[in-house]
Amino acid sequence: MALLSLSNISKIYQQGELTVPALQEVNLTVEQGEFAALVGPSGSGKTTLLNIIGGLDTPSEGEVMLNGRDMTRLSESELSDFRLFELGFIFQAYNLVPVLSALENVELIMVLQGRPEKERRERAEHFLTLVGLADQMDRRPSGLSGGQQQRVAVARALAAGPRLVLADEPTANLDSENATALLDIMYTLSQDKELQTTFLFSTHDPRVMERARRIITLRDGRIVADEC
Repeated sequence: MALLSLSNISKIYQQGELTVPALQEVNLTVEQGEFAALVGPSGSGKTTLLNIIGGLDTPSEGEVMLNGRDMTRLSESELSDFRLFELGFIFQAYNLVPVLSALENVELIMVLQGRPEKERRERAEHFLTLVGLADQMDRRPSGLSGGQQQRVAVARALAAGPRLVLADEPTANLDSENATALLDIMYTLSQDKELQTTFLFSTHDPRVMERARRIITLRDGRIVADEC
C-alpha cells in the first residue's frame, strides 16, 4: 500500500460569480522513502495540492489517503492530531519561536505530542546533530544564520517522527551553499533505513529539481508529467 494516495482531487475557489479551478482531477501515489518535487509555473496548483495533502485545506472533490486513513473524513480534532503525529512541515519562512533556543524549538512539537522530557531532549539533540548544529543548540534564532534556522526547522519536523515531510519552497531564502547542504541532509535522511522519511517538495528551485528522484509537473491544476 502506498504511503500517500490521491484520487480525483479537485479544488474550486469561488470569487464572487467567478469559479476558479485550482486543481482538476489529480491522481497521485507516493511511496515511503521517496524524495519527490512538485514543480510548475506560479498558479499551477502546487501549493494548493501541498496544503490539501497536509490537511491545511480541503478538496472540493476526491479522496486523500495517508498511511491508510482518509484525511477528508477526519474531524477537526482528529485531523489536528493526525497532522501532529504523521506529518512534518518545512516552509519558506522558518517559523521558529524567537524566545526559544534551537533545542527548545525542536522540543516544542514533542511537548505537544506529550512525549516525556528525557525523550524530547534526546531526540532534539539527536536531530540537531544530524543537521550539523551540535554546537548551536543553545542559540536563539536571532543568533543563527538563515541556513542554520532552516536546519533547525528540518530538525523540528523530523524529531516529531512523521511519515511524510511537506516542504514548501524550503530553499527559497538560502544561498547555494546552504541550499545544497540542506538538500543533501534531507536526501540522506530519506535513504536512512530506520527513518525512511518521505519528502515532498513544492518548488521553483532548480537545485531541488536536480536532487529530486521524482519530478511531478503541474500546469493549470493538472499533473502533466511524472518522471523518475
